[in-house]
Amino acid sequence: MLIALICTDKPDHLDTRKANRDAHVAYLKASECVKQAGPFLDSGGDMYGSLIVLDLPDMDAAHAWAAADPYAQAGLFSEVRLEQWNKVIG
Repeated sequence: MLIALICTDKPDHLDTRKANRDAHVAYLKASECVKQAGPFLDSGGDMYGSLIVLDLPDMDAAHAWAAADPYAQAGLFSEVRLEQWNKVIG
């Protein structure tokens, strides 16, 4: 099952994102379930959220994976959404 993890950072938390970025990227690279990932960028080029496409058996596994992300552990996000996703192109 493909699942889109869509996260929005808390306002004024760019320093939290930067401080935890290495651990977050290592978590992504160590996870075989990550199919695509990258940050959302504002008009100034600063990161303010994340989009990660996961391939997991169910939503429970996706919730567990998202909760273990170092960004989530650091309290970076104001909003986290998990949506089943259907790849059509690409």
